[in-house]
Amino acid sequence: MKSLLICRCEMFSTDQTLTVLLCQGGVILGADTRATDDMVVADKNCMKIHHIAPSIYCCGAGVAADAEVTTQIMASNVELHSLNTGRPPLVAMVTRQLKQMLFRYQGQVGASLIVGGVDVTGAHLYSVYPHGSYDKLPFVTAGSGAAAAAAVGETLTLCPCAAAGGGQGLVRDAICAGIFCDLGSGSNVDLCVITEGGAKYLRGYDKRERGYQGAEGVYKRERGHQGQR
Repeated sequence: MKSLLICRCEMFSTDQTLTVLLCQGGVILGADTRATDDMVVADKNCMKIHHIAPSIYCCGAGVAADAEVTTQIMASNVELHSLNTGRPPLVAMVTRQLKQMLFRYQGQVGASLIVGGVDVTGAHLYSVYPHGSYDKLPFVTAGSGAAAAAAVGETLTLCPCAAAGGGQGLVRDAICAGIFCDLGSGSNVDLCVITEGGAKYLRGYDKRERGYQGAEGVYKRERGHQGQR
């Protein structure tokens, strides 16, 4: 008599808020840290800002496994390319390889990516969609909380300086807007500041708790409060 063990693999989704800002002299990437499985929070501290090269990073939205493995493959290809050519990678080259890879699978790889970095030609920011199309913009939001984050980003009037930390507060506010307005976003705020001097990954830059912010503060029930009947 045979015994069979049947396992079911879950596809965790990073329904989240991603915000990337192109600044003077650099790029600032931001993301929340919540990964969900339908209506269940599967991971409260998920890393959504992935390393591609020393001065190039990528934010991933969509299916968590697809985004992570896609960026890992791209990081390996970029390293081999740099060793073969003897030159540092370009952000445009990374974006081209990503969009060609995603186009080959015709959307079956559910990864929506934002590529940001600094190379010999300056700071660049690209948004790559699951079917292989891409955009080059100065301010990009993605994920289920993108609308709320974009509303904060549209208040920007002057381009802040990345080296001086002027854009970190704006990116943090945009991520927090997505956290408070979207159930798929939550937990902490991660930032990655990329300048000509290198990249600085700010893990757990800000920690937010969901609540309703009003004129008198955050309204919450006390622990163990039963209410009045």
